[in-house]
Amino acid sequence: MKLAFIIDPIHQLDPCHDTSVALMEAAQILGHEVWITQANWLNVVDSKAWAVLQQVELVPVQLSQGSWISANPWYKLSSSVFTALESMDAVFMRTDPPVNDSYLYATYILDYIDQTKTLVINHPNGIRRANEKMYALQFVECIPTTIVSAEKQIIREFVEAQGATVLKPLGNKAGEGILFLQAGDRNFNSIVELSTLQGRVPVMVQKYLPEAKEGDKRIILLNGEPIGALNRLSSGSDFRNNMATGGTVAKTEITPREQEICASLAEKLRQEGLIFVGIDVIGGYLTEVNVTSPTGIREIDRLDGTHLAHQVIQWLEQKQ
Repeated sequence: MKLAFIIDPIHQLDPCHDTSVALMEAAQILGHEVWITQANWLNVVDSKAWAVLQQVELVPVQLSQGSWISANPWYKLSSSVFTALESMDAVFMRTDPPVNDSYLYATYILDYIDQTKTLVINHPNGIRRANEKMYALQFVECIPTTIVSAEKQIIREFVEAQGATVLKPLGNKAGEGILFLQAGDRNFNSIVELSTLQGRVPVMVQKYLPEAKEGDKRIILLNGEPIGALNRLSSGSDFRNNMATGGTVAKTEITPREQEICASLAEKLRQEGLIFVGIDVIGGYLTEVNVTSPTGIREIDRLDGTHLAHQVIQWLEQKQ
């Protein structure tokens, strides 16, 4: 197969952490061609999606004493070619959020790939529909008590009713802008004004789950089925558990309740072409559904001795 990966500039990626690199490595090891491009290198010509592509040759990471070790340099690029993306067997959309105008425009370009010839993971329409915070709201039985609002008074009443809450901007990633907000906070007005841009942009406010102290679980789903999980723990100086904020990771298991959550999402994810997804679960409650560039494979493989990226590519081989 020929596989294209739309990624951030490759020199910015961390081969020991980034799931995009793990997927590319697995594809190469399994005998497939790996090509890369960037969102700003996408085009529509003659009503078809084209891209400036480079074939990449990777030096796979090695596990040594419980840590991933990468070569330096860890990749080699070919010369650029201008190619119709439908010449690829699959295209992985792996650009990191935020989902801003340029990100959305890239998904519109991907609409011009003939999906009878080339599978896009994840489907551009599915990505547009699935805001990573808002998407969870349709699974009411799975989520903590939640509101979305830009109205200060509505947010105030919710916080007073819940006592302790977490405020989340709708478009950020990796824990950026997430704030702990409780009744009686003297900074309440300022926090809400700054987060909502003076009432112009809605935010999500969720009941605080004390179980967050025990970790925030990331579960990787492939075509709706859970294939691996890890537990993210805060550094102690920050209530957020995200790896990007200094959190650590630990081995974990997927509980029966978490299996139920995955089953609740599975059919909807399949319908919308959301094939590779990472969900976040705290204390048995779904908090986010990550569809843009979900990560965690490197950490799960290191902890569990698995090869999740190989499972993804092997699933794709069976689809061809």
